[in-house]
Amino acid sequence: MLAGSVDVTDAGAVDRFAAEVVTRFGRIDLWINNAGLLAPIGPLVDADPGALRSNIEVNVLGVMHGSATFARHVRTRTGGGVLVNLSSGAATRPYVGWAAYGGAKAAVDMVTEVVAREERSSGLRAYALSPGLVDTDMQALIRATPDDDFPSAGRFRQVHEDGSFNSPAWVTRFILDQLVDGVDVAQSGPGTPLDEVTVRVRVPDQH
Repeated sequence: MLAGSVDVTDAGAVDRFAAEVVTRFGRIDLWINNAGLLAPIGPLVDADPGALRSNIEVNVLGVMHGSATFARHVRTRTGGGVLVNLSSGAATRPYVGWAAYGGAKAAVDMVTEVVAREERSSGLRAYALSPGLVDTDMQALIRATPDDDFPSAGRFRQVHEDGSFNSPAWVTRFILDQLVDGVDVAQSGPGTPLDEVTVRVRVPDQH
């Protein structure tokens, strides 16, 4: 096992960590970009410019840096690889108060779509994965947000009361079974038209 604290907004730092992993284990077959910020929450007109910048730097540039680092690595060896960029339902569903977060996740979806096409010949399969609702610190922040800043907060509080989250283990198993080990004809078939490549994926609700 190799663990480290990496600033995803620093492309060089991401490259260096990847190099450490390759030195230790020989190669990287699965890369997950999961770092993300929810703040600022509230009307865009009231948002602090610095908070907006931080959101985009982590949520979008961080994903770009990680995706680029992994794609360069995959190009150096045979066997392809799987890239998973964590997205959100907010990428396609507008929530009042989430201009920064929703906009960033929409960007993540498109970045992933483009990388899937650019790196197809090297065997890289890229997915923008919406994990469903998982009870993270981000969810705690949502529940603590006043309804005036985020009118949909009540929905998330209800999910917490019901305990109807997807567990981290459920999401992990989906990634391993469906995206890594699963047979994805749309991505693996060399004759498949680019507009039929499956990139945006949602984890089903856990029951």
